[in-house]
Amino acid sequence: MGGRAPPGRQGPGLLVDRRRLHGRYLRPPARRQRPRGLRLLPRHVRPGRAHPGHPDGDRQRRLRRGQRRVRGRQPHAPADPQEVPGHRRRDRRRPHRRLLPPAAGEDLPGGPGGRHEGQVRPDAGRTRLGDLPARHRRPAALAGPADRADPVIRLGAAPVVPAQRTAADPAPAAAPAAAPEPGPEPGRRVLTGPAARLRAAPLTLTLLAVLWAVGGATGSLAHGPSRGLLAQAGVGLPTLAEGRWWTPFTSLLWCSGLASYVSTSLLLLLVGPAAENRLGRRRTLLVLVGGQLAGTLLGTALVAAGSRAGEHWTHSVADQTAIGPIVGLFALAGVLGYRLTVLWRRRLHLLVVLVPLVMTLYVGHLQSVQRFAGALVGLGAGALLARGRWQLGPHRASHNETRVLVALCLVAAALGPLIASLYDNAAGPFNTFSELYFSQRLTPDEVADFCALSAHECARAHAVERIFDTPARLMAALFPALLLVLAEGLRRGLRLAWRITVATELLWAALLVWLFTETGTGSGDVVQYFVEALLLPLLTTGLLLTTRQRFGLRLPGALHGRLAALLGGAVLAASAAYAGLGLLASGQFEPGATFRGLVSGLPAQFLPPAYNDLLPDYPIAVGPLARLLETYCGLVFWVVALTALLVAFRRPAVHADAADAARARALLTAHGGGTLSFITTWDGNHYWFDEEGRAAVAYRVLSTVALTTGDPFGEPEARRRAVAGFARYCDARGWTPCFYSVTPETMAEAGQLGWRSLQVAEDTVVALPGLAFTGRKWQDIRTALNKAGKQGITAEWWAYRDAPLALRDQIRSISEEWVSEKGLPEMGFTLGGLEELDDPAVRLLIAVDGDRTVHGLTSWMPVYENGAPVGWTLDFMRRRSDGFRGVTEFLIASAALGFKEEGARFLSLSGAPLARSGQDAAPTGMQRMLDWMGRVLEPVYGFRSLLAFKAKFQPEYRPMFMAYPDPAALPSITRAIGKAYLPHLTAAQGVRLMRRLSS
Repeated sequence: MGGRAPPGRQGPGLLVDRRRLHGRYLRPPARRQRPRGLRLLPRHVRPGRAHPGHPDGDRQRRLRRGQRRVRGRQPHAPADPQEVPGHRRRDRRRPHRRLLPPAAGEDLPGGPGGRHEGQVRPDAGRTRLGDLPARHRRPAALAGPADRADPVIRLGAAPVVPAQRTAADPAPAAAPAAAPEPGPEPGRRVLTGPAARLRAAPLTLTLLAVLWAVGGATGSLAHGPSRGLLAQAGVGLPTLAEGRWWTPFTSLLWCSGLASYVSTSLLLLLVGPAAENRLGRRRTLLVLVGGQLAGTLLGTALVAAGSRAGEHWTHSVADQTAIGPIVGLFALAGVLGYRLTVLWRRRLHLLVVLVPLVMTLYVGHLQSVQRFAGALVGLGAGALLARGRWQLGPHRASHNETRVLVALCLVAAALGPLIASLYDNAAGPFNTFSELYFSQRLTPDEVADFCALSAHECARAHAVERIFDTPARLMAALFPALLLVLAEGLRRGLRLAWRITVATELLWAALLVWLFTETGTGSGDVVQYFVEALLLPLLTTGLLLTTRQRFGLRLPGALHGRLAALLGGAVLAASAAYAGLGLLASGQFEPGATFRGLVSGLPAQFLPPAYNDLLPDYPIAVGPLARLLETYCGLVFWVVALTALLVAFRRPAVHADAADAARARALLTAHGGGTLSFITTWDGNHYWFDEEGRAAVAYRVLSTVALTTGDPFGEPEARRRAVAGFARYCDARGWTPCFYSVTPETMAEAGQLGWRSLQVAEDTVVALPGLAFTGRKWQDIRTALNKAGKQGITAEWWAYRDAPLALRDQIRSISEEWVSEKGLPEMGFTLGGLEELDDPAVRLLIAVDGDRTVHGLTSWMPVYENGAPVGWTLDFMRRRSDGFRGVTEFLIASAALGFKEEGARFLSLSGAPLARSGQDAAPTGMQRMLDWMGRVLEPVYGFRSLLAFKAKFQPEYRPMFMAYPDPAALPSITRAIGKAYLPHLTAAQGVRLMRRLSS
């Protein structure tokens, strides 16, 4: 046996690769200097496990207890030993204990080359291991020291040791790291992630348990503490006046009702774990208790001061008693904001102030004032704690962030009346005329009062009452709905939304002034009511005027015209229907309808029900047709108007320009870019140029996301500055920039702006100068070339538009066949189709036989540098279903040899989306989600199989990243990427896709 290879076997004559086995299977070896080498047989490998010699697992019998593995030594080592990634073995005595990796062999008894060794075949099973499912693959381990005499081989998923390497063979490329062992599915991780964060927040869990336990023990969960318990534990002017100094502390232990228990628990679960992580448990508890104490006392003091000053609102709540820990939670959130980034600090602080402020101004209860005071205490305490540690100076908000903040203020103004309507005794200063914002149903007493005036007033009151029993009750929320739609336009920086909002607020202020003059009285209480009500529209108008320069984006002129025509046509159609059809059914009105009377009743159809008292007399509908007109004429108009405005606001104001496309192409040809930069010449891209015109970025706007197509291109120095320039350009337009499929250089430039990044693909680049298909690792490629020669198949270069009609027809047929087999549309964005072939710069390589039958095709895009192509990138790749196997390998190999002869430096096989060869040491949650999506989409689009196929060409792996500024925008970015790849996905195809993914 010795060291001789079995007859007929090609490769090295001796096997030297070994693996470590657990000591229970080995007898202590004799200490001799040169043990004999033994030939390895398949039965020497542990049966039942996949390994390089048998990826499907051995079918040999298992070793009995005490039976040992083969030991041995080879007197001669191959010239270039290489490690094989291995799998994990489990100790039978401790099933869940992972053994030390082979690289740690020096720490085991005997060290390297000691007793824990056995021989395996390093070169078997090469072709089948790539077909193993991901769940059967095991993580790779690095080898031991480079100067180790006896390299240790671990069984695993990627046998990469060549049998022999001659001087003509190029040095082996570094093999990509094996795929990691798949972790839990994201659905499961969504459940375990919050649970893990809660386990790391024992103080939060303790407070939550105490809150509910105390409430349950005292019977306070449903309706809050009893009157007697509230008097002893609640905080307010009555309890403090009676000397109950402990009430600011005991108010932490109860809530005012079930809804308050639920909302407080949710806020505690949101703020508590983050505060414990960033502030520490001791400081979190101190801020919570101290904020509760200071907030309740400060809020109660403000109410007492207002009551003594004669303010009606504070005087009405001076006798209230409040209870609940939410005051301290707002203080804790204010302190927590100083430990966040500038962006999230600003957003959290705005919410911390805005939510209790709206509750104070509209609901006006003592607890609302205390919550607002608690927020102020938290902001002040946080500023004191952060002094010297964080920059507390004013941070200039970006255009986009300013728009978001202004839109949030408008949303608060819209939702305030809705929130106040949930409370029976809302007494806030802005709630005086809130029914004009949000119409409410008349009470029976109010209807009786109207009926006591006259029969006509009684009929009007009953008509208003009927509105709330029909779909027209949606008109009650007309103004909040209008403000919400306008807030979306403000968020996008549109001048039209700004103008409509300012006009709306000024009309509201004018209406309040008119109502004040109609009262005919100048008493102090009435003046105070109107002044308080005027504060909201005046403050909102002042905010809009102050920030008017941030709202300069204009809709296209054609869109303006279509929008005006639609709104004008809708109002004319609704008015004509009410007046015309009403005149035909004049007998169904009381009193009898005339054309003039119906026209006078038109404002009542387009305004909320609460405004009927402010309008002159008009005919009251009593018949079925009249009531139908009264119900739907105004409602249909406003549904059309609000929908049209929302669609117009959400449509990106960006348009393709042929001149910009030609300019971008000239810049790309002259200076070049990345391996994917030629994709920027495809349809659907828009272009941003820097001020000097030396660099450009191709992008497409999907919703509010500006998604780039690869790296910036142009002059090298200008490319680096283009990242920040394009970010400013997007910020001015209210877009979220996202650089997609970019190189590490662009990712680094984005990182200097504070952006996040994650890997989304992996480029595979083949160096051409030293390319030679020799050696065992190129066996599949040589087989494809030889097979094509035997079958008379040749590779022909064509430009698609110059190819004969017969070839183009076959190409279209092959592509349609591939699409029909998938049952899903071809993906776009970074993946080209037939339309992208029709470019004179794109080269098409076709495999045809003697009968001119096309067996497969590939397209290649140029990579420019200094005005000439220096490399080529693979794009379109199709093969005939009944063509010869290996046509793709044949085409890529033929292209590589052809480009090498032309002097090209490299060949890029492009990157497969959602596929990568290795994994980070500690991948982020989003990275794990993308890996999971790649596994889920694998049966449909085969991205990972494509990456594994490209490994045949021994490429260099270059990661491609996605860089984005705001993690909160990830859902929008994900939707934008999905829409970019599948812009024409129909509902039926979506259902089919979900079925295939779930099967």
